[in-house]
Amino acid sequence: MAKTIMFKHLDDNIGKIKEILTDCDDIIYRDFFVGEKQQYKFVIIYTDGLADKSLISDYVLESLMHQARELPPNLTVVKDDLYKLVYKGNVAITDAKETEYIEEIIDNVLMGETVLLIDGYDKALIVSSRGWPTRGISEPQTEIVIRGPRDGFVETGKINTTLIRRRIRDPKLKLKTMQIGKMSKTDIAIMYIEDIVDKEMLKELNKKLESINIDAILESSYIEQLIENSWWSLFPQVESTERPDAVAASLYEGRIAIIVDNTPFVLLVPMTLNMAMQSSEDYYDRWIVTATLRIARYIAAPIVLLLPALYIAITSFHPGMIPTQLALYVASTRLDVPFPAFVEAIIMMGTLELLRESGTRISGPIGTTIGIVGGLIIGQAAVEAGIVSPLMVIIVAITTISSFTLPNYSFATGLRIASFGMMILASSLGLYGVMLGNILILTHLVGLKSLGVPYMMPYSSVVHGIGCMKDTIIRAPLKYMKKRPAFTRSKNKTRMR
Repeated sequence: MAKTIMFKHLDDNIGKIKEILTDCDDIIYRDFFVGEKQQYKFVIIYTDGLADKSLISDYVLESLMHQARELPPNLTVVKDDLYKLVYKGNVAITDAKETEYIEEIIDNVLMGETVLLIDGYDKALIVSSRGWPTRGISEPQTEIVIRGPRDGFVETGKINTTLIRRRIRDPKLKLKTMQIGKMSKTDIAIMYIEDIVDKEMLKELNKKLESINIDAILESSYIEQLIENSWWSLFPQVESTERPDAVAASLYEGRIAIIVDNTPFVLLVPMTLNMAMQSSEDYYDRWIVTATLRIARYIAAPIVLLLPALYIAITSFHPGMIPTQLALYVASTRLDVPFPAFVEAIIMMGTLELLRESGTRISGPIGTTIGIVGGLIIGQAAVEAGIVSPLMVIIVAITTISSFTLPNYSFATGLRIASFGMMILASSLGLYGVMLGNILILTHLVGLKSLGVPYMMPYSSVVHGIGCMKDTIIRAPLKYMKKRPAFTRSKNKTRMR
């Protein structure tokens, strides 16, 4: 689309801009005159609420209206060099640039910048003046750690990139910006370490981002869904985090960060299943503590996926597999329950999901109270009413607690949804259905890729993954983790000598 070049006359430029920004009452036009005889007309344009008014007043208006009046007597020379004089000598702002296109003026005004136009010149000066209200840096609510940094990302992209720069003081850390969204023109920043990242991986990501054609990007999840390889999969192929330390650590491994303006969630690619089971705190505790916690997570994941399905399969199809005494106890607890095991499990699992969702939507202590008290009251009432058995309540409680141990919320949610499919298979085919469901899920995970990297790395490749086994189920002591993960295909493989 061809851009409109500015006119020489100021009134023509203002008229064109006002024509495009019709009925935009928050766009401020401030005209003033400079020079000994006030013969030069200036106009500044900014958006009320997005621009910092004190910065405009102190470093643009005051500078021009006072200093620019003290012009040399030779007005002909000044007339020729007035724009250069203002650009180089009067605007006391560190970040300033020029443009000659009307569309770029409008885009910058809507982004919070201030535009300065001078009568008789077909160029405009864009002054950095963004100053909208921002949330203070605080600890991320979704990734709380006992030991580790307490700062988290906010909704302003420049603050987020600054938090990352604080941790990587290396000129090889590169930041490339672009805008995505025909209407929103959302700022997107790609960060990577040049001598570590794989160039082919970076090229593929750029190709995916440039191919996005959408009217608006309101949150980083839009980018996540548009660049992932298998959009129908239950499992995330792009990692999201609110922690600057997690992003810095990932960049050191050769991964790529995508910072989206207006959201505190930064995206990391590529992602593997092993990363979904890791927490930032794993690298701040001693290795044996981390190893124990990771083993617990790897035990919890199958519990979330399989425990309700195994209960349905064994009680409905294979009661002979359990000891006689336990089988008699299970039968006695279900004696007065009018529903089959499948319906019993669906009722309890569905109720817990509703409680979880309601607790999420109601913030603060009330949400926590609803989750805990609601679960206790409903579970006890359901047992006393004879709708479910006590053993079913215990199984659902263990499954729910296990889901909370998984550090990646999206991955845990995918497992919870898959568990309902496993329950349906178990109610139809018994343990054969459970086995079939396992085969289908594992086959899907093995075939899944994130930016060309197999999702099951390093477990799926002995050749490329054996060097990464030091940071999987058990994390080795830090002094033995001398190599970067092989799946990132990093050029600089050694991080400790």
